[in-house]
Amino acid sequence: MATSSTLPPAIDAFIRSTDSNGIPASVMKQAALLLLDTLGIAIAATPMEAGVLARETARRLYGAADPHDTAWMMFDGRNASLAGAAFATASQIDNLDGHDGYNPTKGHIGVAVVPALVSFAQRIPNLSGVDALAALVVGYEIAGRAGIALHATTPDYHTSGAWNALGVAALGARLRGTSAVQLREALGIAEYHGPRSQMMREIANPTMLHDGSGMGALVGVSSLIMAEIGFTGAPAITVEAAEVANHWADLGTFWQVKHQYIKPYPICRWAHAAIDAALEICLAGSVTADQVDKIEIHSFHNAVQLFATMPNTTSKAQYSLPFAVATMVAHGAIGLEHISDNGLSDPVVANLVARTQMQEAAHHEARFPAGRWADVTMTLKDGRVLTSGDVHARGGPERPFDAGDIIAKYMSFAVPVLGEQRAEAIRDACLSLTDGTTPFSTLLDHLKDAP
Repeated sequence: MATSSTLPPAIDAFIRSTDSNGIPASVMKQAALLLLDTLGIAIAATPMEAGVLARETARRLYGAADPHDTAWMMFDGRNASLAGAAFATASQIDNLDGHDGYNPTKGHIGVAVVPALVSFAQRIPNLSGVDALAALVVGYEIAGRAGIALHATTPDYHTSGAWNALGVAALGARLRGTSAVQLREALGIAEYHGPRSQMMREIANPTMLHDGSGMGALVGVSSLIMAEIGFTGAPAITVEAAEVANHWADLGTFWQVKHQYIKPYPICRWAHAAIDAALEICLAGSVTADQVDKIEIHSFHNAVQLFATMPNTTSKAQYSLPFAVATMVAHGAIGLEHISDNGLSDPVVANLVARTQMQEAAHHEARFPAGRWADVTMTLKDGRVLTSGDVHARGGPERPFDAGDIIAKYMSFAVPVLGEQRAEAIRDACLSLTDGTTPFSTLLDHLKDAP
């Protein structure tokens, strides 16, 4: 793979020099909504076991000797290093699978770049809201293209941490005024150390490792600081190699930020089309769980590899297709209460899981990863057979949510943990960042203290 001796000028300029006023207003508005959505998941995940353990890990292992290199952990207040604080919140978010994603990457960006933004911003006095959002946009745009380039040039399907580390490094470089030489080294270090963990291994055996984004955030922040003090590691092949140039050609003209999907459920995106298909059948036919004799799910290959039996952990519940569909049929909703504690032993859901079959469908597989499609057939005990037809998951460009939907989702996740007053303060501060006058500290001030 031939590379140049410098970062491609257009990529360097986009990261370090793009004028925030030159980013379309619609992109900045969407970035604020993505930020709000990700914060909602971070809030809801705060009391979960994985989040508690990640924050304790950061406290024990990832401190910093110099106070200038420390940051408090979101919704906790204790200090860690910049990298440690980002790691803790990214791991926390990663383990409540309700955060945004991008179809072509088969993974997630906000989970890593939002925690990194909050960590870096604590050491940047007078950071404006628009400059913070511009840095967030840079993180999304760089991470997304790095992910697509990685998938196009390697045989394994790697977790998001493998490539969202580059978005974190780029975001930090913009905020910290990193030089061109340091930026290039940082991207190379981030790519080299990014966790190229095999996603399908985690699908087969779900754990708190999830999508690798905690380590992606840790590596991204660490890589930038290493480069700033002189550590070398360039090039990043996914950025500089000639064979990936086509994936970067539309940087600054096609805005991937506007094409992220928002999840209505804290469940692996691969299951969402089948969940929505089952919901549509139940609503159209007034179907209740006690009427169902059999559920048949047809979807793309990766979807039907999801955990096939009744889960006994939250990690498994978020990666179980039959469980997700059964929960929707049984309750008409999927919330944190359904994927944890008593939800994992719900007898009605367990009965439906046992009555569910999954099968790969060639026409759904042909549309992956550009789309997430499924169809569901329900056979009722009275002999009726109800079918959904082909359904695409809601929340992405194909079936988008509007701002009101995203805000309502945020409130539904944030209020139970923070209370209405603090949740509203975060909402209002986040949405005001686009106005050109609001400092980022207006939002930052609400993110530190534990609930």
